[in-house]
Amino acid sequence: MRAILLTGAAGFIGCNLARLILRADPSVRLVALDKLTYAGSLANLESLKGDPRLIFVHGDVADSPLLERLWAEHGIGEVLHLAAESHVDRGILASGPFVHSNVVGTQILLDVARARGVRRFVHVSTDEVYGSLPEDRPDLKFTESTPLSPNSPYSASKAAADCLVRAYYHTYGMPVLITRCSNNYGPHQFPEKVIPLFITHLLQDKPVPLYGDGLNVRDWIHVEDHCQVLWELLNRGRTGEVYNIGGECEMTNRALTETILREMGRTWESSVRFVPDRPGHDRRYAMDITKIRREMGWSPRRRFDEAIRETIAWYRDHESWWRAAIQSS
Repeated sequence: MRAILLTGAAGFIGCNLARLILRADPSVRLVALDKLTYAGSLANLESLKGDPRLIFVHGDVADSPLLERLWAEHGIGEVLHLAAESHVDRGILASGPFVHSNVVGTQILLDVARARGVRRFVHVSTDEVYGSLPEDRPDLKFTESTPLSPNSPYSASKAAADCLVRAYYHTYGMPVLITRCSNNYGPHQFPEKVIPLFITHLLQDKPVPLYGDGLNVRDWIHVEDHCQVLWELLNRGRTGEVYNIGGECEMTNRALTETILREMGRTWESSVRFVPDRPGHDRRYAMDITKIRREMGWSPRRRFDEAIRETIAWYRDHESWWRAAIQSS
């Protein structure tokens, strides 16, 4: 069988990717590694329980002996590396865990994978490594050649990991590629991120906290679109390359808030509370996905107006899941 190591498998994107892979290829044995910190939960993989092709392993991506054992036991040939500390606010409060997981963890995983002759290594990064775009230049977008200019401990740790992955390609000829994606949304996202945070607040009749003036711009992509292209890149992306991934759905946080309020039948006056802006808050992100569209024939399929309604419905129907997630944090 085809053995794939998926790190961060019990997290938001990881669990959605695990389901997609096991549907897409019956020959896959998926070694699902997760540390099960506050944002990772076995409940996210509940629908896959009993599938003999899924082998869940509770462990740290920075645990070299564990990784060596997984390679020896399962003959891993490919890696999808998603494991990361990813919440910007937590990184501002304490950057140490971000450096450990995102930088040291990536380095250790690279070393073991290289020594074991990995056939393909996909490192999943973020658009935040590019920094911020000017508000007065809507024509500008991040391309794969945009210089890295991270502005938070989180994005700095991801940029450092990206540089390590790139170095292992150029120094050792390791078959790696890097993806940088815009903001994801969809089912199973931990409720500290803005969309599930706002939805779960409103479901509890609590006001939503909107940073600053609410005019920061983000590009949104549904997690299923992201997972689909990650799977395609694992199978046929060019090694040594960086691929930007985006939903072509830019909007201000204020517009995002208005959409969620409208879909949930709430008013701005009764449901929004402005809070002081986050330190170092990037003003605008926008992704140019020309390269991935040209090389992979891929473009996002999920329309935001439809997918956000489905996302709201998912959280409404899975109250026990998000309440348990909040309590675990």
